[in-house]
Amino acid sequence: MSEHRSRKDAVRNREAVLAAADTLFARRENAEDVTMAEVAAAAGVGKGTLFRAFGDRAGLLRALYEARLEPLGAAVGTGPPPLGPDAPPAERVPALLDALLRFKLDNRALALALEDGDASPYRTEHYAHWHALLRTLLERVPVAADSGFTAHVLLAAIRADLVEHLAGPGGLGREELRARLAELVGTVLTPVPPVPVPVPVPVPVPGSGSGSGSAGG
Repeated sequence: MSEHRSRKDAVRNREAVLAAADTLFARRENAEDVTMAEVAAAAGVGKGTLFRAFGDRAGLLRALYEARLEPLGAAVGTGPPPLGPDAPPAERVPALLDALLRFKLDNRALALALEDGDASPYRTEHYAHWHALLRTLLERVPVAADSGFTAHVLLAAIRADLVEHLAGPGGLGREELRARLAELVGTVLTPVPPVPVPVPVPVPVPGSGSGSGSAGG
């Protein structure tokens, strides 16, 4: 088999696996219920092929997550305002966080499985990407005292486990959750009026008054 043919087969197998995994994860409420054997069978490939392509289950989850993120990444990278690069930072920050929240809501099981994995979600490539972008935007909004810390805090508000908790049974509806996030982001981006510095008032010292006695002549 030629090297070119081998690469084509690898690409085709990868696409088949991602399509099969996407279908299986969409059908299950809990991503943990989907096994690697099921994915391999649905894709029409051997388990060895699956593990060679993705390494392990976490690798497959990351690849599928990143594939689903591609449209959002394209909108942020080259799309029109308010997500695209031509939007003012004060408009782009809330639009970006709203888009990420909607993505988490649309992919709750997958996002939760990925962020609850063995590896820290803060060390993943996609988290580093969104954090760096938010930090850069916040540096251009004068209200953020520490843009890196503020970016972490805002991303924490849309962590998959928190979204699952808030949007679970009896929780907040989709639009209400988006409104609460918008309110939070608006508060963070709203300039705080400076607090006036109090002027010290001199405290009179006992016995130092002008009528405390000059001697009579």
